[in-house]
Amino acid sequence: MKPFDTRPMVRQVNLDVDLDVHVAPQGTSDKVAFGFVKLLRFFADKFFAKRYGHRAVVLETVAAVPGMVGGLWQHLTALRKMRDDEGWIRTLLDEAENERMHLMTFIEIAQPNWFERALIVAVQLVFYNFYFFLYLLAPRTAHRVVAYFEEEAVFSYTQYLAEVDAGRHENVPAPQIAIDYWQLPQDARLRDVILAVRADEAEHRDVNHFFVTALDRRHDEQDAPAIVPDTLS
Repeated sequence: MKPFDTRPMVRQVNLDVDLDVHVAPQGTSDKVAFGFVKLLRFFADKFFAKRYGHRAVVLETVAAVPGMVGGLWQHLTALRKMRDDEGWIRTLLDEAENERMHLMTFIEIAQPNWFERALIVAVQLVFYNFYFFLYLLAPRTAHRVVAYFEEEAVFSYTQYLAEVDAGRHENVPAPQIAIDYWQLPQDARLRDVILAVRADEAEHRDVNHFFVTALDRRHDEQDAPAIVPDTLS
């Protein structure tokens, strides 16, 4: 008997999630996050064009980093301040695991070549260090970056779905790892996988926008002046 559970994780597909949510950037932090994500989108579009499967392989390696970094920092913060994490750690680590499963799925579908595998190593090395220090110095901006990144992911997977529906990408059988993870029918196809992944990305988008709101609320509560009770003369 192994001392750990080797069974594959499972996830429910939320096809009712709103795909059209967008939080317009307000202050400097939001605008920096939005501009950074749009810059990444520009380079991704130029490099991958309509090779959405290969785009997914590389970008999911990036998307799997923030949840692990955020989970680590929330864990250390909870220990240092000796307070409850309010569910942030579990949520962030689940996000990281979910994005990793996206990667495992699209590796089966796209079969990345040696150059793309090398690119994954280089991108992860750079992005992990960048995001680590961003989360350390500006966690609010870090979560907004992820939220905007997920907004772009929803849009990209919608485009991917349109390509499959138009017959420009073959609607191949879903990999077994995807069938097991999302509990899809045994005859599931690529289209079913894209729908599941897109729903996941929309959920991560909403969660990270919520985290920004929660951090703003904490900041406002800390800055609020203390109420001094009237004293009897």
